[in-house]
Amino acid sequence: MASIITRNVNQLRYINRYLSQCRSPIPSSPLPNRTLPPFHSVVPLGLGIQSLAIYQRCMFSTSTATVNPENQGDANSGEGKKSEESHQSSDAGKPVRGGPVSWFSFILLVATGAGLVFYYDKQKKQHIEEINNASEAVKQGPSVGKAAIGGPFNLINHDGKSVTERDFLGNWKVLYFGFTHCPDICPDELQKLASAVDKIKEKAGIDIVPVFISVDPERDTVEQVREYVKEFHPKLIGLTGTSDEIRNVARAYRVYYMKTAEEDADYLVDHSIVMYLMGPDMDFVKFFGKNNDVDSLADGIIKEIKQYKK
Repeated sequence: MASIITRNVNQLRYINRYLSQCRSPIPSSPLPNRTLPPFHSVVPLGLGIQSLAIYQRCMFSTSTATVNPENQGDANSGEGKKSEESHQSSDAGKPVRGGPVSWFSFILLVATGAGLVFYYDKQKKQHIEEINNASEAVKQGPSVGKAAIGGPFNLINHDGKSVTERDFLGNWKVLYFGFTHCPDICPDELQKLASAVDKIKEKAGIDIVPVFISVDPERDTVEQVREYVKEFHPKLIGLTGTSDEIRNVARAYRVYYMKTAEEDADYLVDHSIVMYLMGPDMDFVKFFGKNNDVDSLADGIIKEIKQYKK
């Protein structure tokens, strides 16, 4: 690189010497017969001088811009040190932020979380176990008594005979309260009861006496009840009575009923939809709601009879 710069500088010196001769006044005597360089013969004098000046300026700028790599590295390192020092001085007054999470702190965090999860899971299982133990203790504990459902009554059956609760002793019974003018619910429930009675007889050999008790004494006469019970099952017994007698038996069995707004003689009776399983001594065993189908009703009655204790 140094030899190239030296060669260029020598050329520039030669060109400057030549240009100085060209700028000197031309003598009156004819020029000696010399051959001009090809550059002078092709390019006009003014343009050549301008071009050479530009070339000279470019060469000197190139030569000054070329620096020893070692010196350039020292300069760059010096500038880096200055910038680093200035950066440190500018950051001297700022608070130092926390560094990234280390492996130790990460492992410690994971271990703590796992320990908390394990602890709460253990406490949850212990709590559930205590609840289950308490439930088992309640199930195995002594009975505090039976529900106060049932009692004495005096009604008339569908054959016109006066009957009381004592006439039903010795047999398992299922009682249902309704009325003969019921459009849909009572027929569905009585049909379900009749099918369950046949299924219980078939599966367990147990005879169940189905009983229908009217809550509409004004319209459910003995004849009306007789014709009504024939439509469901031959063993179905229909009972009716006076308004006071029906009110007493409904109160004894915790049955709700109320006559709706009258429209001439056609009215409905809102009432509880419940079947009562009564034991051989006419004691209450269990009730079954509308949500039971034929199979669940039959299986539920068989189960209660097998588990029955006086």
